[in-house]
Amino acid sequence: MKQVRLSPSILAADFTRLGQELAEAERAGADRFHLDVMDGTFVPAISFGADIVAAVRRVTALPLEVHLMVAHPERHLETMAEAGADWIIVHVEATAHLHRVLASIRTLGKKPGVAINPATPLVCIEEVAAELDLLVVMTVNPGYSGQPFIESCLSKIARARALLDRCRPHGELEVDGGINVHTGPRAVAAGADVLVAASAVFRTPAGIAAALAALRHALRGEQA
Repeated sequence: MKQVRLSPSILAADFTRLGQELAEAERAGADRFHLDVMDGTFVPAISFGADIVAAVRRVTALPLEVHLMVAHPERHLETMAEAGADWIIVHVEATAHLHRVLASIRTLGKKPGVAINPATPLVCIEEVAAELDLLVVMTVNPGYSGQPFIESCLSKIARARALLDRCRPHGELEVDGGINVHTGPRAVAAGADVLVAASAVFRTPAGIAAALAALRHALRGEQA
């Protein structure tokens, strides 16, 4: 059975209890954490910056994905690396010199990733696919947690899987947006290796541990 990694996004966490919620997710089997840095320009919302990344780094040993939903991400690479990122993800739509940005991330000793919005054609990252450790297919328009999964993105996930298999066989394919017990298995069936879940983990009435268990059961085709 394919081993799928779960990456809870702290965007939906209760920031008054962030340390406790991260610890609960880690005990419940989260594989890594996803940190959405938003600037209010590339996306409408403003979330947090390097101080929160550094705070999360202090309370968990799990790997951290820092997802830069920001214009001109090249301005923030060194800061995020110093704050404790393991992966640094930039958007293909946010920089004019993507190859240079990816090379800079690797020079900093971090794993480079690229995210691609729902309306952006996959051809836009074909020229850098061989440089990626992580390709993130957005299945919502970035900016807010709790949005519904865009169904038409399933075929894009499958095409992204084929692209990585051809150009970067060891690269991971992550799906971000609207992931829950219903959409997660479909994203994995289309080719995803890693699932980002925000509201489905941190805003489930049953609690974080139950939410992660339910998602794992769903991925195995079992009832929670």
